[in-house]
Amino acid sequence: MTAREIQIFHTRQGLPIARIPLEVFPDFWAFAYFVQIEGMNVLIDTGSAFGESNHHLEAGLRETGQALGQALSLDSLTHILITHGHIDHFGGLAYLRDRTPARIGVHELDKRNLSNYEERVAVVTHRLSNFLLEAGLSNEQHAQLIELYRVNKTLFRSVPVDFTYEQIGMRLGPIHMLHVPGHCAGQTVFRLHDMLIPGDHVLSKTTPHMAPESLTLNTGLGHYLQSLDALAGWVDGVTLTLPAHEAVIEDLPARIRQIKTHHKERLDRVRGLLATPHTIAQVSEALFGQPEGYNALLAIEEAGAHVEYLYQRGELTIANYAEYESRNGPVPLQYVRCEG
Repeated sequence: MTAREIQIFHTRQGLPIARIPLEVFPDFWAFAYFVQIEGMNVLIDTGSAFGESNHHLEAGLRETGQALGQALSLDSLTHILITHGHIDHFGGLAYLRDRTPARIGVHELDKRNLSNYEERVAVVTHRLSNFLLEAGLSNEQHAQLIELYRVNKTLFRSVPVDFTYEQIGMRLGPIHMLHVPGHCAGQTVFRLHDMLIPGDHVLSKTTPHMAPESLTLNTGLGHYLQSLDALAGWVDGVTLTLPAHEAVIEDLPARIRQIKTHHKERLDRVRGLLATPHTIAQVSEALFGQPEGYNALLAIEEAGAHVEYLYQRGELTIANYAEYESRNGPVPLQYVRCEG
C-alpha cells in the first residue's frame, strides 16, 4: 500500500477511521480523515481546494464507502471538523459548503480564519510586512516574501462556521478534543478511543512550522512547547497517531521527546549566534542558508519564532535600541544576549 491510497484503521473498539490522501499543493500531500460514529459521518479536514484536492477528496469518500460496504459522498456527511486554520486543511470548505449539509466546526481561536478570511489575510499581511522589515530584509526581499505569502490566498472565501469546539464542551460523541495552540492558534487534536488525529501538531518526520506570535496571537514556540507537554499528559493508552502529513506514529511519547529536543538544540544554537548582535535575517541564514521560494518565508518565520521565544523570556536585548527609539517606522532590529 502506498501513501497515496486510502487506508482504513480500526480503533480498539472496532470503529473504522479512513485516511484519505489529498494533493493540497504541487507535490505536497495531506490527509483528511473520515469517521462513522453514532449515526454521524464525520470528515476531519478538507484539503486546500488547489488543483486536484477537491477531486481527491470526493474520490476518497467514494472509495471509503466501497471499503465499508456502503455509498458515501459529500452529501452523506453530517459534520466537518477542522484541525486548525491553515489553508491546506480548510481550503476545501468553500467548495464543500454548497455540496453538503454537514455542520462545520473549528476551535474558537481559528474561527476568524474561516468566517472572516479576507480580513485575517489583510491583518496578517500588515503584521508580516512589519516583521520582515524589522527582521532586516532588503526592500526587494521584503516584496518577494510578501508576494509569496499572498500566493494561493485568493483560493478561499469566507465560510460561516456552525459551531466551535469549546462551545460543545470539546467533545463530539466519542471524539474527545484537546486545544494545543502553537503551530496555529486554534490547533486541536482529536482522540477516538486509542487513536489520535493531531493535525499538524505532531508529525512523524518534520517538526511542525513555527512562526512568531507577533504575527498571530496564541501561536509561537512558547505556546507550542506548552502544548506538547499538555498532549503528553493526555494520551495515555494511545496506540496509533494519524497526522495530517507524513507517516503514522506508533510511539507518540518518543516523538514528542524528539521534537522537544530539536527545539532545545535550535534554541541553544540561536543563543550561541547571539553572543554578538544579529538580525533575524542573519540568524535565519546561519540556521537555514538561503532557501528559495516559499521555504525562504518559512525559514525567516522559524528563526523569528526562536528569537522571539528567547526575547520574551528576557534572555535577549535589542542592541540598536537607541536607533529603534529615535526612528519613525520599522527598524532592522539587532538582537544580542543579555549579560549575566
